Amino acid sequence: MIEVKNLAFSYRKKTVLRDVSFSVENGGAVCIVGANGAGKTTLLKIMASLAVPDKGSVEFDGSNIDEFPMRYRKNLGYLPEKIALYNDMSVKKYLSYRAAIKGEPAKRIRRRVSEAMALCGLEEYAKNRIGALSLGWQKRVAFADALLLRPRVLLLDDFLNGLDCSMRSGLGDIIKSAAAFSSVVVTGHEIADFSRWAKRFIVLKDGVIEKEVVVREEDRSSAVSEVTQALLEKEARL
Repeated sequence: MIEVKNLAFSYRKKTVLRDVSFSVENGGAVCIVGANGAGKTTLLKIMASLAVPDKGSVEFDGSNIDEFPMRYRKNLGYLPEKIALYNDMSVKKYLSYRAAIKGEPAKRIRRRVSEAMALCGLEEYAKNRIGALSLGWQKRVAFADALLLRPRVLLLDDFLNGLDCSMRSGLGDIIKSAAAFSSVVVTGHEIADFSRWAKRFIVLKDGVIEKEVVVREEDRSSAVSEVTQALLEKEARL
């Protein structure tokens, strides 16, 4: 389980996050939505141990992530909004290289790469040069990278942005599969897509959690409507 406790963060005297608290259980998936500038990316950076909050903490399995950073990072898969890949490498060579620099023993790298490619549907693209792939398939490669060591925490920042319906659906299926072994936190604007696999929505406004919406499997459309209404209400007040 990962827990965010009373996070506060400011940048150049501007409040970005204020008293943000929530938790994601093992095998759960939470989607954080909000307007641009609401604080979503900053929140994920703090959860990825790439930024230090002014107040509050992030805990993994009951321990502050700053107390055991190496243990936490071995259990973390993080994809920033802008992904960086080695375009001249093939998919398989890139993933093998990434597994090695993450410290995976050589005897397990082939299996890890095969599992990640299978999960992300990349087997037939194993020998393809990454730079020759479409944006959607490049994101699958980045996702496979994040999943190489089967992380227990998976953070995806605006992951579905710029993709067509088919590719968003395919990546959503992979996220759903990854949620079987990870606590997943995703940010973005694709509410209807998120509702197919999310357990909960968190609506963030100006760095504050304004609303939480539980997604019921038997009535996912109600969650979409509730989240959409909350976002529209926020815009109307601006």
